[in-house]
Amino acid sequence: MAPQLRLPLPVLEVIERLRSSGHAAYAVGGSVRDLLAQRDPTDHDVATDARPERLLELFPGSRYENRFGTVTAPGPLAGVQITTFRRDHVYGDHRRPNVVTFTDNLDEDLRRRDFTMNAIAYGGGPGSRDFALVDPTGGRADIAAQLVRAVGDPLARFDEDALRLVRAVRLAAKLGFEIEPRTAAAIRASAGLATILSAERVGFEMSRLLAVRPPSRGMRLLGELELLEPLLPELAAQQGVAQNKLPGKDLWDHTLATADAAAELAPDDHGLRLAALLHDVGKPATMNEGRFPRHAEVGAEMARPILDRLAVPRRESERVTRLVAAHMFDFQSGASDAAVRRFIRRVGPDLVLDVLRLREADNIGSGHAGGAGGLDELRDRVMAEFERGSPLTVRELAIDGNELQTALAISPGPPLGQLLSHLLDLVLTDPARNNPDELIRAARAWLAERSAAREPQPGREPPPSLP
Repeated sequence: MAPQLRLPLPVLEVIERLRSSGHAAYAVGGSVRDLLAQRDPTDHDVATDARPERLLELFPGSRYENRFGTVTAPGPLAGVQITTFRRDHVYGDHRRPNVVTFTDNLDEDLRRRDFTMNAIAYGGGPGSRDFALVDPTGGRADIAAQLVRAVGDPLARFDEDALRLVRAVRLAAKLGFEIEPRTAAAIRASAGLATILSAERVGFEMSRLLAVRPPSRGMRLLGELELLEPLLPELAAQQGVAQNKLPGKDLWDHTLATADAAAELAPDDHGLRLAALLHDVGKPATMNEGRFPRHAEVGAEMARPILDRLAVPRRESERVTRLVAAHMFDFQSGASDAAVRRFIRRVGPDLVLDVLRLREADNIGSGHAGGAGGLDELRDRVMAEFERGSPLTVRELAIDGNELQTALAISPGPPLGQLLSHLLDLVLTDPARNNPDELIRAARAWLAERSAAREPQPGREPPPSLP
């Protein structure tokens, strides 16, 4: 007996218009899968025997999405994608079919799809008002058994489209399913194909994989299925690297535990999850007798090309790289207020709270309390400096570069920048000195000392030149 699935009203309207116009129409793919799995769908697709030209007639204002016969409905129906039943032929680039032809056969359309859970249709033929479930590959049973299974020959499915390798992992992680053994074996055998995927497609799948709670579920599965090496070899290098963190766990386990903690601390901060995933990426390259000197700086340099490969937007990439570079720091309880202000200045006022959150996740991923190492005290003291309005950047000085040039008759250039940095250091030590008169006096003293250092000392002969 077919279940009664609660399709959204726009989907029902699209199906009704098609069927009343003499065409078969079915909800297909992820929306049917999610409804059968008792989850809320986010994407809605309708398949029909109507050709693309006919769809443009039936839905004025609709538009083509691609060369495969997909049309997006307009207006209040926007978001529903309508695709003509089709059959695929040769996949020359392991990504998209070279040729697509249309068919009137729904069963043929469903059997070309990736996984059985996505090869289910819900709808009916022309003129009908009844809804039936069409499931030629056993997808409903696999959903009930919580299995991700490739349609037909899994090696053929992955050879056709290598992105299905990563998509299988993402679906398993998102739904909490297992990957059926024959399908898992085919992923391992085909893992090398992942190297041909575009940065944009891999980045899109990886961002969705990291959005799963916990993110370690999908990332660990990438490693188990031998996809981590072709996709992220820098992270694969962490597997088997011992460190004194969690007993019996390696560096990769620590990284995954840190990413999970970051997801709990900041559920909506994708950049923090990326930083947690990459925070120790420099350790394998810097390992020396069980220690990892300068791994944060080295890791930040390694993170840049990784983020480029994942097509991470430049602004987010820069933030993640800075977080990786800054996550290692020492704090002694009772440190001076000036030391706290210099820490904020060094990390960046815009980033310091995120760095503390990353360090908290790192602590948790190491098996410690989140506030270990004086982190809670440091966070309280950073917040206190913000609340006091302490000047922390050159822009917050009571005098700017133009005013210094006028008052001291100096020219723009590197020495002016050095002078401003010197004045900021004075103000970080004592915020009370942040007033124009005091800063000009300090600037004159600095210039005088600099000028004196350049003048030759009386009574001192220059060193002899070498013959």
